[in-house]
Amino acid sequence: MIFGREARLKKEIILTGSRLYRAGLAVAKSGNLSARLDKEHILITATGAALGNLNLKDIVKVNLATSNPCGKILPSSELPLHSLIYKNLEADVVIHCHPPLINGYFSVADSLKPLTFESKFYLGDIPVVAQDTPTVTRPKEVIDALKANNLVVLKNHGAVAIGKNFSDALSLTEALEEAVRTVAVARLFKQDILDDLNKPLKEVLAGPNIAYPMFSREHIQAIVDLVNKDEFIAQKGRELDLTVQLAVNLDATDKAYRFTFEKGKITKLDNTNDAPFVIYAPREVWELVFSGKLDSFVAVTQGKMKLQGQLGQLSKWYVPFTRLFAIFKEVPFK
Repeated sequence: MIFGREARLKKEIILTGSRLYRAGLAVAKSGNLSARLDKEHILITATGAALGNLNLKDIVKVNLATSNPCGKILPSSELPLHSLIYKNLEADVVIHCHPPLINGYFSVADSLKPLTFESKFYLGDIPVVAQDTPTVTRPKEVIDALKANNLVVLKNHGAVAIGKNFSDALSLTEALEEAVRTVAVARLFKQDILDDLNKPLKEVLAGPNIAYPMFSREHIQAIVDLVNKDEFIAQKGRELDLTVQLAVNLDATDKAYRFTFEKGKITKLDNTNDAPFVIYAPREVWELVFSGKLDSFVAVTQGKMKLQGQLGQLSKWYVPFTRLFAIFKEVPFK
C-alpha cells in the first residue's frame, strides 16, 4: 500500500486526467501529467496512458536526477520536458495536453490577445513556441517561455501549464481554451474584430535613448517622467480617481521605490517600500517585466511576483495600471 503524499498526489493526477477528458481537453492517449513528489522524485503518467481513464499503475515514480523509473513501467516520452521544468522552475505540477481549440487557433495564428478582461487578467500574452516534432525536442525554449507565463502554447502540439497545484494549472488551460472559443464566436459576428481592448490614445511614446542600470533611481525616474506625459493614464486617472501609493521592490536588495499617485499623476517618488501596496520580485522577473515580456498583473496572479496588499483593490485601476506597466518597456535598461 502507498500512503501519505504519494497516495494523495496519485489520486490528484487521476482526478485531473478525468477532468481534462470530460472537458474535452485530452482525448485517447494524448497528453501527460506530473507532480513533484519530493526533492529527488516526481510522479508522471506512463507512456501510452489515457488521461481520461488512469489508474494507479499508470503513474510512474521517477528519480529526477537520473530519469530512471522506480519499476518496470515506462514514463511518458515527455519526461525530459517535465524533468527540466522541475529542475529550473518553482513548479509542483505540470499539465501537458492537446486542447482542440487551442491547437486549431495557434496552427493558423501566432498570438492571441484575450477579448475579455478576465482572460486578460489571468492569461496575459501567451508565449507560443514552435514545435515540429511529435515530442518536445527543444525543451529550453519552453523553459524560457514558462519564466514569463505559467502557460505556454506549443504550436501544433498543445499547451503546457505549470503551477503549485493541479487546480491552478488546469484553470489556466481551461481559461485559454475559453479565450480561443470567445475569439472564434466573436469573429462569427465581425470578421475583422480588434483584439486590443486597452489600445491607448497615444500609440507611440518618444522614449529616451539612454540605457539605465535596471532599478536605478535614473531608470525609475525616466519611467515616472513618461507616465506623467501619457494622455491615456492622465484621462483614466481622473475618471477612476487613481489616488494611491504603490511601491516596487527588488528582492534581496534595499532597492525600493514608492509611487504616490494623485488622480493619475505621480506626484512623488520615494526610496522606500512603505506603502499599502508593494510588489516584490527577483531580478530575473523584473527584467521580464521591464522588457515587456511579462504582464505584472498576470505575474502576481501566477505567483511570479508577490503582492503585499489586496489585488482586488488594485483591480479597479486595472486599465491605467496596465498602461503604466506597458510604459515600463519604453525605457531602455541594462
